[in-house]
Amino acid sequence: MDEHRSEVRLTASECARRMGLSVRTLRVYERHGLISPQRTGKDWRLYGANEVARLNEVLALKALGLSLSRIADLLDGKSTDLGRTLAVQREALQGICQRAQRGLAMIGTLQDKLAGGASLTITDLTNLAKESSMVEPTDDAVAWRRYEQNRPRTEVSINPSIYEDYSGSYQLQDGPYYIVSAKDGRLFTRVVGQSDIEIFPESETEFFMKALPVQVTFHRGDDGQVSSLTHHQNGAEIRATRVDAQIAKTAEEDLMARIRNKTPFPNSESIIHRVVAEHVRGQPDYDGMAPPLAALAKQQSEQVRAELDRAGDVNEIAYKGVSQAGWDVYEVRFANFNMEWSFFLGADGKLHGLFFRPTP
Repeated sequence: MDEHRSEVRLTASECARRMGLSVRTLRVYERHGLISPQRTGKDWRLYGANEVARLNEVLALKALGLSLSRIADLLDGKSTDLGRTLAVQREALQGICQRAQRGLAMIGTLQDKLAGGASLTITDLTNLAKESSMVEPTDDAVAWRRYEQNRPRTEVSINPSIYEDYSGSYQLQDGPYYIVSAKDGRLFTRVVGQSDIEIFPESETEFFMKALPVQVTFHRGDDGQVSSLTHHQNGAEIRATRVDAQIAKTAEEDLMARIRNKTPFPNSESIIHRVVAEHVRGQPDYDGMAPPLAALAKQQSEQVRAELDRAGDVNEIAYKGVSQAGWDVYEVRFANFNMEWSFFLGADGKLHGLFFRPTP
């Protein structure tokens, strides 16, 4: 049965009808090089499983706002990855559902306000636009970036002498320092306190990790010197500017002292109590998070809420220390099981990292 199904070929009109498209749209996609249907002896176009899979990928990327030319550039020479396509579609649809739920809840509140005889303020209306995502499709943008960051990369050969230009210390927008080093014709990066991870070139300025879906892009200033880099991960693009090596060294020494002495962030205990309580209520303070973390937290909110519902009431929160990456770590004892929570506080006072996991 599966073999027979895999051999089925659809005509252009059949394919268009099943996909909810027009035959003209299929022709447009073909002209852009997005699909290459097979041909019969009479030159009729036929669409098989591979062509339909590629159409799904094109539609997923088009839903994120990409132009057909940009999609063609992205998919050029790459096989279809249905798993990645489904993940993007799932994230996009989850984002739509979450925005709709928040928007409907706010609309209900505003309707009650009007029914009570009050008028709506500019703040009410701007908040409604923001919650309903009538202004910026930020979730879709994050989903697209995550798709791009997870695509397969191809290592290319470049002159390793250029690595010395990239070596040095950088400071990420969220506060941590980023160290780039060249060793024996290879290039490595690390956040202070962490181990070196090798990055591999896909161009003279773009590099990627093989172990993780992470990329690093280096930027030169008007003087030709490397002045900054961009760290690409989890749908976020974080800029880092070059700083004096001594500044980064001092920051790393301070971090090692924090770890050794188990010194928490200022107001750490009150922060973790507040953050845990907000998540248990299902009302995280997204404004108190850096934008990349807020986007990720919104995307995962349903899974987080389900996990915390299983955990039950909070019984006790106990400080454990500072992780090797500089995060404050706590043990949170719930009614049904225990969890480890950790967070990183940026220089702007916002949460730039938040993580939790069940513990034995």
